[in-house]
Amino acid sequence: MKLLFLLFSGLLLVPALAPAQALRRAAAKTPTPPARFDARQRPRHLTDEQLLDQVQRQTFQYFWVLGERNSGMARERSNASFDTGPEVVTTGGTGFGIMALIAAADRGWITRAEAAARMNKIVNFLWKADMYHGAFPHWLNGETGHTIRFGIKDDGADIVETSFLYEGLICARQYFTKDTPDETNVRNKILWMWEGVEWSWFTQGQNVLYWHWSPNNGWSMNHQIHGWNECLITYVLAASSPKYAIDKQVYDQGWATGPEYVNGKQYYNTTLPLGPELGGPLFFTHYSFMGLDPHGLKDAHADYWAQNQAHTRINYAYCQANPKHYKGYGPNCWGLTASDSYRGYAAHSPTEDLGVISPTAALSALPYARAESMAAMRHFYEDLGDKIWSQYGFVDAFSEQHDWAASSHLAIDQGPIVVMMENARSGLLWKLFMGSPEVQRGLKKLGFESPYLK
Repeated sequence: MKLLFLLFSGLLLVPALAPAQALRRAAAKTPTPPARFDARQRPRHLTDEQLLDQVQRQTFQYFWVLGERNSGMARERSNASFDTGPEVVTTGGTGFGIMALIAAADRGWITRAEAAARMNKIVNFLWKADMYHGAFPHWLNGETGHTIRFGIKDDGADIVETSFLYEGLICARQYFTKDTPDETNVRNKILWMWEGVEWSWFTQGQNVLYWHWSPNNGWSMNHQIHGWNECLITYVLAASSPKYAIDKQVYDQGWATGPEYVNGKQYYNTTLPLGPELGGPLFFTHYSFMGLDPHGLKDAHADYWAQNQAHTRINYAYCQANPKHYKGYGPNCWGLTASDSYRGYAAHSPTEDLGVISPTAALSALPYARAESMAAMRHFYEDLGDKIWSQYGFVDAFSEQHDWAASSHLAIDQGPIVVMMENARSGLLWKLFMGSPEVQRGLKKLGFESPYLK
Protein backbone atom coordinates (compact mmCIF):
# COMPACT_ATOMS: atom_id res chain seq x y z
CA MET A 1 0.00 0.00 0.00
CA LYS A 2 1.02 3.61 -0.33
CA LEU A 3 1.92 3.88 3.36
CA LEU A 4 4.56 1.26 2.68
CA PHE A 5 5.96 3.45 -0.10
CA LEU A 6 6.13 6.41 2.26
CA LEU A 7 7.87 4.32 4.90
CA PHE A 8 10.42 3.04 2.40
CA SER A 9 11.05 6.53 1.01
CA GLY A 10 11.48 8.10 4.42
CA LEU A 11 8.64 10.53 3.88
CA LEU A 12 6.57 9.29 6.79
CA LEU A 13 7.89 8.82 10.29
CA VAL A 14 5.17 7.91 12.77
CA PRO A 15 6.19 8.41 16.38
CA ALA A 16 4.71 6.10 18.97
CA LEU A 17 2.15 7.94 21.10
CA ALA A 18 2.77 8.20 24.82
CA PRO A 19 0.38 5.81 26.57
CA ALA A 20 -1.57 8.54 28.38
CA GLN A 21 -1.86 10.62 25.23
CA ALA A 22 -3.00 7.60 23.23
CA LEU A 23 -5.63 6.76 25.85
CA ARG A 24 -6.99 10.31 25.86
CA ARG A 25 -7.31 10.29 22.10
CA ALA A 26 -8.88 6.85 22.10
CA ALA A 27 -11.40 7.91 24.74
CA ALA A 28 -12.32 10.94 22.69
CA LYS A 29 -12.54 9.34 19.27
CA THR A 30 -12.89 5.58 19.36
CA PRO A 31 -16.43 4.13 19.10
CA THR A 32 -17.57 2.21 22.15
CA PRO A 33 -17.54 -1.55 21.52
CA PRO A 34 -21.04 -3.07 21.48
CA ALA A 35 -20.38 -5.02 24.68
CA ARG A 36 -17.53 -5.84 27.02
CA PHE A 37 -15.44 -8.57 25.45
CA ASP A 38 -13.57 -11.22 27.41
CA ALA A 39 -11.18 -13.25 25.25
CA ARG A 40 -10.95 -15.88 27.98
CA GLN A 41 -14.55 -16.88 27.24
CA ARG A 42 -13.84 -17.84 23.63
CA PRO A 43 -14.96 -21.38 22.61
CA ARG A 44 -12.23 -24.01 22.92
CA HIS A 45 -11.42 -27.43 21.45
CA LEU A 46 -12.67 -26.49 17.99
CA THR A 47 -12.27 -28.65 14.92
CA ASP A 48 -10.42 -27.11 12.00
CA GLU A 49 -13.70 -26.26 10.27
CA GLN A 50 -15.11 -24.71 13.43
CA LEU A 51 -11.94 -22.70 13.92
CA LEU A 52 -12.12 -21.39 10.36
CA ASP A 53 -15.72 -20.33 10.94
CA GLN A 54 -14.89 -18.72 14.27
CA VAL A 55 -11.94 -16.68 13.02
CA GLN A 56 -13.48 -15.66 9.71
CA ARG A 57 -16.82 -14.66 11.20
CA GLN A 58 -15.32 -12.77 14.14
CA THR A 59 -12.92 -10.87 11.87
CA PHE A 60 -15.85 -9.83 9.66
CA GLN A 61 -17.27 -7.96 12.66
CA TYR A 62 -14.65 -5.28 12.06
CA PHE A 63 -16.54 -4.23 8.94
CA TRP A 64 -20.08 -5.05 10.07
CA VAL A 65 -20.12 -3.65 13.61
CA LEU A 66 -17.45 -0.99 13.26
CA GLY A 67 -18.46 0.27 9.80
CA GLU A 68 -18.85 4.06 9.72
CA ARG A 69 -22.53 4.71 10.39
CA ASN A 70 -23.24 7.42 7.81
CA SER A 71 -21.34 6.00 4.84
CA GLY A 72 -21.16 2.28 5.61
CA MET A 73 -17.49 2.49 4.64
CA ALA A 74 -14.66 0.78 6.50
CA ARG A 75 -12.92 2.80 9.16
CA GLU A 76 -9.19 3.14 8.60
CA ARG A 77 -8.51 1.59 12.01
CA SER A 78 -10.29 0.73 15.23
CA ASN A 79 -8.23 3.04 17.42
CA ALA A 80 -7.31 6.70 17.36
CA SER A 81 -3.59 6.45 16.64
CA PHE A 82 -1.96 8.86 14.21
CA ASP A 83 -4.72 11.44 14.80
CA THR A 84 -7.36 9.47 12.92
CA GLY A 85 -10.87 9.40 14.31
CA PRO A 86 -14.07 7.51 13.57
CA GLU A 87 -14.88 9.83 10.66
CA VAL A 88 -11.81 8.64 8.69
CA VAL A 89 -12.78 5.95 6.21
CA THR A 90 -10.47 4.17 3.82
CA THR A 91 -11.24 3.53 0.17
CA GLY A 92 -8.97 0.51 -0.30
CA GLY A 93 -9.95 -1.02 3.03
CA THR A 94 -13.60 -0.56 2.05
CA GLY A 95 -12.97 -2.58 -1.11
CA PHE A 96 -11.68 -5.39 1.06
CA GLY A 97 -14.63 -4.94 3.43
CA ILE A 98 -17.10 -5.21 0.54
CA MET A 99 -15.59 -8.57 -0.39
CA ALA A 100 -15.86 -9.64 3.26
CA LEU A 101 -19.51 -8.52 3.24
CA ILE A 102 -20.22 -10.78 0.25
CA ALA A 103 -18.57 -13.74 2.00
CA ALA A 104 -20.65 -13.07 5.12
CA ALA A 105 -23.90 -12.95 3.15
CA ASP A 106 -23.02 -16.09 1.24
CA ARG A 107 -22.31 -17.96 4.49
CA GLY A 108 -25.50 -16.70 6.11
CA TRP A 109 -23.87 -14.67 8.89
CA ILE A 110 -26.01 -11.79 7.70
CA THR A 111 -28.93 -11.90 5.30
CA ARG A 112 -28.54 -11.04 1.65
CA ALA A 113 -30.97 -8.14 2.18
CA GLU A 114 -28.80 -6.78 5.00
CA ALA A 115 -25.72 -7.01 2.81
CA ALA A 116 -27.48 -5.29 -0.09
CA ALA A 117 -28.69 -2.51 2.22
CA ARG A 118 -25.12 -1.89 3.45
CA MET A 119 -23.85 -1.93 -0.13
CA ASN A 120 -26.57 0.52 -1.09
CA LYS A 121 -25.40 2.90 1.62
CA ILE A 122 -21.78 2.58 0.46
CA VAL A 123 -22.42 3.22 -3.23
CA ASN A 124 -24.79 6.13 -2.52
CA PHE A 125 -22.06 7.69 -0.38
CA LEU A 126 -19.35 7.14 -3.01
CA TRP A 127 -21.62 8.54 -5.70
CA LYS A 128 -21.54 11.93 -3.95
CA ALA A 129 -18.02 11.76 -2.48
CA ASP A 130 -14.96 13.61 -3.74
CA MET A 131 -13.32 12.03 -6.77
CA TYR A 132 -10.70 13.24 -9.22
CA HIS A 133 -10.91 12.16 -12.84
CA GLY A 134 -13.04 9.34 -11.52
CA ALA A 135 -10.52 8.17 -8.91
CA PHE A 136 -10.97 8.41 -5.15
CA PRO A 137 -8.52 9.65 -2.51
CA HIS A 138 -6.91 7.34 0.05
CA TRP A 139 -9.06 8.68 2.89
CA LEU A 140 -12.52 10.22 2.96
CA ASN A 141 -14.53 11.85 5.71
CA GLY A 142 -17.37 9.39 6.27
CA GLU A 143 -19.70 12.15 7.42
CA THR A 144 -19.12 14.65 4.60
CA GLY A 145 -17.62 12.67 1.71
CA HIS A 146 -14.75 15.14 1.46
CA THR A 147 -11.09 14.21 1.10
CA ILE A 148 -8.98 13.85 4.21
CA ARG A 149 -5.36 14.53 3.34
CA PHE A 150 -3.17 11.44 3.67
CA GLY A 151 0.14 13.25 3.29
CA ILE A 152 1.38 16.80 2.87
CA LYS A 153 0.77 16.69 -0.89
CA ASP A 154 -1.46 13.63 -0.99
CA ASP A 155 -4.85 15.34 -1.09
CA GLY A 156 -6.34 14.02 -4.30
CA ALA A 157 -6.58 10.91 -6.43
CA ASP A 158 -4.94 7.66 -5.37
CA ILE A 159 -5.36 5.09 -8.12
CA VAL A 160 -3.94 2.19 -6.12
CA GLU A 161 -6.45 2.64 -3.31
CA THR A 162 -9.08 3.17 -6.01
CA SER A 163 -8.13 -0.16 -7.57
CA PHE A 164 -8.51 -1.95 -4.22
CA LEU A 165 -11.94 -0.35 -3.88
CA TYR A 166 -13.00 -1.46 -7.36
CA GLU A 167 -11.71 -4.96 -6.73
CA GLY A 168 -14.53 -5.15 -4.18
CA LEU A 169 -17.07 -3.13 -6.16
CA ILE A 170 -16.69 -5.38 -9.21
CA CYS A 171 -17.29 -8.43 -7.02
CA ALA A 172 -20.40 -6.72 -5.63
CA ARG A 173 -21.69 -5.96 -9.12
CA GLN A 174 -21.24 -9.63 -10.00
CA TYR A 175 -22.90 -10.86 -6.79
CA PHE A 176 -25.90 -8.57 -6.33
CA THR A 177 -27.86 -9.58 -9.42
CA LYS A 178 -31.44 -9.63 -8.13
CA ASP A 179 -34.07 -7.15 -9.32
CA THR A 180 -34.65 -5.54 -5.93
CA PRO A 181 -34.36 -1.76 -5.50
CA ASP A 182 -31.17 -2.06 -3.42
CA GLU A 183 -29.41 -4.57 -5.67
CA THR A 184 -30.41 -2.73 -8.85
CA ASN A 185 -29.11 0.57 -7.47
CA VAL A 186 -25.87 -1.11 -6.36
CA ARG A 187 -25.23 -2.54 -9.84
CA ASN A 188 -26.10 0.67 -11.67
CA LYS A 189 -24.05 3.03 -9.53
CA ILE A 190 -21.02 0.73 -9.57
CA LEU A 191 -21.21 0.54 -13.38
CA TRP A 192 -21.51 4.30 -13.80
CA MET A 193 -18.62 5.03 -11.43
CA TRP A 194 -16.47 2.25 -12.93
CA GLU A 195 -16.99 3.65 -16.42
CA GLY A 196 -15.89 7.08 -15.19
CA VAL A 197 -12.43 6.22 -13.80
CA GLU A 198 -9.96 7.83 -16.23
CA TRP A 199 -7.18 5.27 -15.85
CA SER A 200 -5.41 6.29 -19.07
CA TRP A 201 -5.27 9.91 -17.88
CA PHE A 202 -3.02 8.77 -15.03
CA THR A 203 -0.26 7.89 -17.51
CA GLN A 204 0.42 11.55 -18.36
CA GLY A 205 0.80 10.28 -21.92
CA GLN A 206 3.68 7.96 -20.93
CA ASN A 207 3.91 4.18 -20.73
CA VAL A 208 3.54 4.02 -16.96
CA LEU A 209 0.80 4.73 -14.41
CA TYR A 210 1.25 7.45 -11.80
CA TRP A 211 -0.02 6.77 -8.29
CA HIS A 212 -1.25 10.25 -7.24
CA TRP A 213 -2.74 13.43 -8.62
CA SER A 214 -3.80 16.42 -6.54
CA PRO A 215 -5.99 19.41 -7.48
CA ASN A 216 -3.63 21.54 -5.38
CA ASN A 217 -0.28 19.92 -6.15
CA GLY A 218 -0.78 18.32 -9.55
CA TRP A 219 1.66 15.48 -10.26
CA SER A 220 4.27 16.74 -7.80
CA MET A 221 4.44 13.46 -5.86
CA ASN A 222 5.73 11.96 -9.13
CA HIS A 223 5.36 8.35 -8.00
CA GLN A 224 5.43 5.98 -10.95
CA ILE A 225 4.00 2.51 -10.26
CA HIS A 226 6.56 -0.18 -11.05
CA GLY A 227 6.53 -3.82 -9.93
CA TRP A 228 6.88 -6.08 -8.07
CA ASN A 229 4.59 -5.24 -5.16
CA GLU A 230 0.86 -5.08 -4.37
CA CYS A 231 -0.14 -3.03 -7.44
CA LEU A 232 -0.69 -5.68 -10.13
CA ILE A 233 -4.44 -5.20 -9.66
CA THR A 234 -4.07 -1.51 -10.58
CA TYR A 235 -2.66 -2.33 -14.02
CA VAL A 236 -5.21 -5.11 -14.59
CA LEU A 237 -8.14 -2.82 -13.81
CA ALA A 238 -6.63 -0.02 -15.87
CA ALA A 239 -6.50 -2.39 -18.84
CA SER A 240 -10.06 -3.56 -18.10
CA SER A 241 -11.66 -0.12 -18.10
CA PRO A 242 -14.72 0.14 -20.39
CA LYS A 243 -13.87 3.69 -21.53
CA TYR A 244 -10.36 4.68 -20.38
CA ALA A 245 -8.23 1.57 -20.78
CA ILE A 246 -4.44 1.63 -20.93
CA ASP A 247 -2.47 -0.08 -23.70
CA LYS A 248 -0.38 -3.19 -23.18
CA GLN A 249 2.79 -1.12 -23.57
CA VAL A 250 1.95 0.69 -20.34
CA TYR A 251 1.97 -2.65 -18.53
CA ASP A 252 5.13 -3.95 -20.21
CA GLN A 253 7.16 -0.74 -19.91
CA GLY A 254 5.64 0.65 -16.71
CA TRP A 255 4.78 -2.24 -14.42
CA ALA A 256 7.12 -5.00 -15.58
CA THR A 257 10.27 -2.94 -15.07
CA GLY A 258 12.40 -1.67 -12.25
CA PRO A 259 15.16 -2.95 -9.98
CA GLU A 260 12.81 -5.08 -7.83
CA TYR A 261 10.75 -6.73 -10.55
CA VAL A 262 12.69 -9.80 -11.68
CA ASN A 263 14.37 -11.76 -8.91
CA GLY A 264 15.17 -15.41 -9.73
CA LYS A 265 17.30 -16.05 -6.63
CA GLN A 266 16.95 -18.94 -4.22
CA TYR A 267 16.13 -18.37 -0.56
CA TYR A 268 15.76 -21.32 1.82
CA ASN A 269 15.84 -23.67 -1.19
CA THR A 270 12.94 -21.82 -2.86
CA THR A 271 13.32 -19.84 -6.08
CA LEU A 272 11.52 -16.48 -6.05
CA PRO A 273 10.55 -15.40 -9.59
CA LEU A 274 9.71 -11.75 -8.85
CA GLY A 275 10.12 -9.16 -6.16
CA PRO A 276 12.62 -7.68 -3.72
CA GLU A 277 15.17 -9.50 -1.60
CA LEU A 278 13.50 -12.34 0.36
CA GLY A 279 10.14 -11.38 -1.10
CA GLY A 280 9.14 -8.30 0.87
CA PRO A 281 6.02 -8.02 3.06
CA LEU A 282 3.58 -10.86 2.59
CA PHE A 283 0.67 -8.59 1.61
CA PHE A 284 2.14 -8.62 -1.91
CA THR A 285 0.51 -12.07 -2.16
CA HIS A 286 -2.84 -10.86 -0.80
CA TYR A 287 -4.08 -7.47 -1.99
CA SER A 288 -4.13 -8.06 -5.75
CA PHE A 289 -5.08 -11.70 -5.35
CA MET A 290 -8.21 -11.22 -3.31
CA GLY A 291 -9.92 -10.86 -6.68
CA LEU A 292 -7.34 -12.19 -9.13
CA ASP A 293 -7.31 -15.98 -8.90
CA PRO A 294 -3.62 -16.97 -9.14
CA HIS A 295 -4.39 -20.58 -10.05
CA GLY A 296 -3.17 -20.97 -13.61
CA LEU A 297 -2.67 -17.21 -13.93
CA LYS A 298 0.38 -16.63 -16.10
CA ASP A 299 1.85 -14.07 -18.45
CA ALA A 300 5.22 -13.51 -20.09
CA HIS A 301 6.75 -12.62 -16.73
CA ALA A 302 5.57 -15.20 -14.19
CA ASP A 303 3.30 -17.98 -13.06
CA TYR A 304 1.51 -16.15 -10.26
CA TRP A 305 0.53 -19.22 -8.27
CA ALA A 306 4.19 -20.25 -8.20
CA GLN A 307 5.19 -16.68 -7.34
CA ASN A 308 2.82 -16.41 -4.37
CA GLN A 309 3.58 -19.87 -3.04
CA ALA A 310 7.31 -19.18 -3.23
CA HIS A 311 6.96 -15.84 -1.44
CA THR A 312 4.88 -17.50 1.29
CA ARG A 313 7.30 -20.41 1.74
CA ILE A 314 10.24 -18.01 2.06
CA ASN A 315 8.43 -15.92 4.66
CA TYR A 316 7.56 -19.06 6.62
CA ALA A 317 11.08 -20.52 6.34
CA TYR A 318 12.66 -17.25 7.47
CA CYS A 319 10.51 -17.21 10.62
CA GLN A 320 11.43 -20.83 11.32
CA ALA A 321 15.14 -20.08 10.84
CA ASN A 322 14.70 -17.00 13.06
CA PRO A 323 18.16 -15.54 12.43
CA LYS A 324 17.62 -12.75 14.99
CA HIS A 325 16.56 -15.26 17.68
CA TYR A 326 13.30 -13.55 18.52
CA LYS A 327 11.14 -15.11 21.20
CA GLY A 328 8.09 -16.96 19.91
CA TYR A 329 9.06 -17.43 16.26
CA GLY A 330 8.63 -20.95 14.90
CA PRO A 331 6.51 -23.27 12.77
CA ASN A 332 3.32 -22.26 14.62
CA CYS A 333 4.15 -18.56 14.90
CA TRP A 334 5.13 -16.85 11.67
CA GLY A 335 4.07 -14.15 9.25
CA LEU A 336 5.79 -10.85 8.44
CA THR A 337 3.87 -8.09 6.69
CA ALA A 338 3.09 -4.39 7.10
CA SER A 339 1.19 -3.64 10.30
CA ASP A 340 1.35 -1.74 13.54
CA SER A 341 4.31 -2.44 15.81
CA TYR A 342 5.60 -1.36 19.21
CA ARG A 343 7.44 1.44 17.34
CA GLY A 344 4.57 2.61 15.12
CA TYR A 345 3.57 1.38 11.68
CA ALA A 346 6.23 -0.74 9.97
CA ALA A 347 6.63 -2.72 6.75
CA HIS A 348 7.66 -5.98 8.39
CA SER A 349 9.50 -8.45 6.17
CA PRO A 350 12.62 -10.63 6.38
CA THR A 351 14.69 -7.53 5.58
CA GLU A 352 12.79 -5.39 8.13
CA ASP A 353 12.21 -7.78 11.00
CA LEU A 354 11.40 -6.13 14.33
CA GLY A 355 10.27 -9.27 16.11
CA VAL A 356 6.63 -8.48 15.31
CA ILE A 357 4.19 -11.08 13.99
CA SER A 358 1.14 -9.82 12.09
CA PRO A 359 -1.69 -12.40 12.17
CA THR A 360 -3.01 -11.25 8.78
CA ALA A 361 0.18 -12.56 7.13
CA ALA A 362 -0.20 -16.23 8.05
CA LEU A 363 -4.01 -16.32 8.10
CA SER A 364 -4.37 -14.70 4.67
CA ALA A 365 -1.86 -17.25 3.36
CA LEU A 366 -4.41 -20.05 3.77
CA PRO A 367 -4.74 -20.60 -0.01
CA TYR A 368 -0.96 -20.97 -0.42
CA ALA A 369 0.08 -22.90 2.69
CA ARG A 370 -2.95 -24.47 4.32
CA ALA A 371 -1.20 -26.62 6.92
CA GLU A 372 1.17 -23.84 8.00
CA SER A 373 -1.63 -21.28 8.10
CA MET A 374 -3.89 -23.56 10.15
CA ALA A 375 -1.08 -24.28 12.61
CA ALA A 376 -0.53 -20.56 13.12
CA MET A 377 -4.27 -19.90 13.43
CA ARG A 378 -4.67 -22.54 16.10
CA HIS A 379 -1.62 -21.28 18.04
CA PHE A 380 -2.81 -17.66 17.87
CA TYR A 381 -6.29 -18.65 19.01
CA GLU A 382 -5.64 -21.36 21.59
CA ASP A 383 -2.27 -20.42 23.07
CA LEU A 384 -2.10 -16.64 22.65
CA GLY A 385 -5.79 -15.81 22.46
CA ASP A 386 -6.04 -14.35 25.96
CA LYS A 387 -3.78 -11.54 24.75
CA ILE A 388 -4.54 -11.17 21.05
CA TRP A 389 -8.14 -12.34 20.44
CA SER A 390 -10.81 -9.62 20.41
CA GLN A 391 -14.33 -8.72 19.34
CA TYR A 392 -12.95 -8.03 15.84
CA GLY A 393 -10.77 -11.12 15.50
CA PHE A 394 -7.06 -11.03 16.18
CA VAL A 395 -5.38 -7.73 17.00
CA ASP A 396 -3.23 -6.21 14.31
CA ALA A 397 0.13 -7.48 15.55
CA PHE A 398 2.06 -8.73 18.55
CA SER A 399 5.61 -9.34 19.72
CA GLU A 400 6.50 -11.94 22.33
CA GLN A 401 10.05 -10.63 22.22
CA HIS A 402 8.90 -7.21 23.42
CA ASP A 403 5.92 -8.44 25.47
CA TRP A 404 3.65 -6.26 23.35
CA ALA A 405 0.29 -6.70 21.64
CA ALA A 406 -1.50 -4.07 19.58
CA SER A 407 -4.85 -2.75 20.73
CA SER A 408 -5.59 -1.83 17.14
CA HIS A 409 -7.20 -3.41 14.09
CA LEU A 410 -6.72 -2.08 10.53
CA ALA A 411 -9.17 -2.50 7.66
CA ILE A 412 -6.41 -3.41 5.22
CA ASP A 413 -5.27 -6.21 7.52
CA GLN A 414 -8.63 -7.57 8.70
CA GLY A 415 -10.10 -7.62 5.18
CA PRO A 416 -7.59 -10.04 3.64
CA ILE A 417 -8.12 -12.50 6.49
CA VAL A 418 -11.83 -12.86 5.70
CA VAL A 419 -11.44 -12.78 1.93
CA MET A 420 -8.43 -15.04 1.48
CA MET A 421 -9.90 -17.54 3.93
CA GLU A 422 -13.08 -17.53 1.85
CA ASN A 423 -11.13 -17.99 -1.36
CA ALA A 424 -9.32 -20.95 0.19
CA ARG A 425 -12.59 -22.46 1.35
CA SER A 426 -14.90 -21.82 -1.62
CA GLY A 427 -13.16 -19.62 -4.20
CA LEU A 428 -16.17 -17.28 -4.00
CA LEU A 429 -14.46 -13.92 -4.52
CA TRP A 430 -12.11 -15.33 -7.15
CA LYS A 431 -15.07 -16.66 -9.13
CA LEU A 432 -16.95 -13.37 -8.93
CA PHE A 433 -14.06 -11.13 -9.89
CA MET A 434 -12.65 -13.39 -12.61
CA GLY A 435 -16.17 -13.81 -13.98
CA SER A 436 -16.37 -10.12 -14.89
CA PRO A 437 -16.31 -9.72 -18.71
CA GLU A 438 -14.35 -6.46 -18.38
CA VAL A 439 -11.69 -8.10 -16.21
CA GLN A 440 -11.40 -10.98 -18.66
CA ARG A 441 -10.92 -8.53 -21.55
CA GLY A 442 -8.28 -6.65 -19.58
CA LEU A 443 -6.34 -9.81 -18.74
CA LYS A 444 -6.42 -10.95 -22.35
CA LYS A 445 -5.25 -7.52 -23.47
CA LEU A 446 -2.21 -7.73 -21.19
CA GLY A 447 -1.32 -11.23 -22.42
CA PHE A 448 -2.47 -13.28 -19.44
CA GLU A 449 -3.47 -16.91 -19.43
CA SER A 450 -6.08 -18.21 -16.97
CA PRO A 451 -8.61 -21.03 -16.80
CA TYR A 452 -11.27 -18.30 -16.72
CA LEU A 453 -10.21 -17.00 -20.14
CA LYS A 454 -11.84 -18.91 -22.96
